[in-house]
Amino acid sequence: MATAFAFGIHRSTLASPPPPPPLSLSLCGAQIGEIYSRMDALPDAIIQYILSYVDNARDIAVCNCVSKRWKDSLPYIRRLYFPRNSFENNAGRDNPDDVVWRMISSIVRLDELVVYCPFSSAGLASWLSLVSSSLQRLELRMDNLAEQQPCLETPSKLDCIDAAKDLESLKLWGVLMTCVPKWDIFPKLKNLEIVGARLEGPALSSAIQACPNLTSLLLLGCEGVRSVSIDLPLLEHCKLDFYGLGNCSLSLTSPKIESLEVQGCSWIRVRETNCLRNLSISNNSGRVYMVDFGKLAALEFLSIRGIQWCWDAVSKMLKWASEVKHLYMKVEFTGDFEALQPFPEVDLVDFFNSHPKLQKFDVHGAMFAALCQKNSLKNIDTGFTIPCLEEVAITVRSPLNAEQKMGTLESLLKYGKNLKTMVIKILQMKSSHSSADDFFDEICRFAYMNRKIVRIE
Repeated sequence: MATAFAFGIHRSTLASPPPPPPLSLSLCGAQIGEIYSRMDALPDAIIQYILSYVDNARDIAVCNCVSKRWKDSLPYIRRLYFPRNSFENNAGRDNPDDVVWRMISSIVRLDELVVYCPFSSAGLASWLSLVSSSLQRLELRMDNLAEQQPCLETPSKLDCIDAAKDLESLKLWGVLMTCVPKWDIFPKLKNLEIVGARLEGPALSSAIQACPNLTSLLLLGCEGVRSVSIDLPLLEHCKLDFYGLGNCSLSLTSPKIESLEVQGCSWIRVRETNCLRNLSISNNSGRVYMVDFGKLAALEFLSIRGIQWCWDAVSKMLKWASEVKHLYMKVEFTGDFEALQPFPEVDLVDFFNSHPKLQKFDVHGAMFAALCQKNSLKNIDTGFTIPCLEEVAITVRSPLNAEQKMGTLESLLKYGKNLKTMVIKILQMKSSHSSADDFFDEICRFAYMNRKIVRIE
């Protein structure tokens, strides 16, 4: 076996990636020899097929030195992956950009390129010039968040991506997008993911406009955006996570949207919702002031979370989501301004009559307290049932109104004819008064009497 690796990659300088590759050949010399002896009798086409599943740069370098047959088969790999520490101990032996270029240039048709190790814009431009006609999936760890003057680099790393016109999936990590990227159109791009980014509104809007046929969009851990408008006619799945003060505004126009997750927005407008099945809205830093949705007739899952929501926004979401099957509510307070207010009373009978298809209900703190008001159980008649409810998870944080809360728990069990599981979570209940102990004893007694259905966490 050769003592030096091709392409200029030394074994000691490469480490395995965080996720395991589809096929790893990081083995000792004896194991490689045993594999080689077994594979040597196989036809070239079979060897090419097997080695086409090798994607880690280190493994490719190892295979390149096993035999001429293996080396001749490596140009047929379809995916190439460079881990974060690929050139950590390079010690100046080879320029990392040149090493990556040599590997890419030896491949006949590369479908996917994943680069987590540091690289330059010039290196990226040279790689994409080789594989732009075949490359379908590109994933890059950009590492340019710390750059102070990103617009002075010409072309920038973002600008270089424009060469890969036929991309179907683009994933970027650690992106600084304060200048409008010089992108034309990616007509085949279906999936765009940007994780950990500092963005400006015009730059983000321009990037999205360059991808008119997206079906999946993910913006995770992005900061700097105050307002974003998205108009993508084919979009089906969208996850938006805006980091900061929680005061971003969002307008989304996507008639085919099926799944939407939004975090960090105070104003949300989504008018075309006929296909929307899964919806999650949260704001961990600010408050949710306004929501404007179309009819949510297809909605099956709704999650609303946050410290403070205006009650108008909460009540509208509950009204629009009348067909929902799984409802998750974890909003601590309401109130239109700075003052934090408790939820107003919510009639239990009206609530479940308005959500007849509800099968799973996760309710926390404030909403559970709202359902437990003194007048909430007065309108129950003999014909009232909760027909579809199967699972209930209730978080209790206070012993206040213990009698009403126990009455609500008993009513859920009594009228939920198909109820299979009730989980009561006791969370951070703080009280120096003996009422807290008495309330906990009542819950334990209730759980014991109904132990086939009820359990305490």
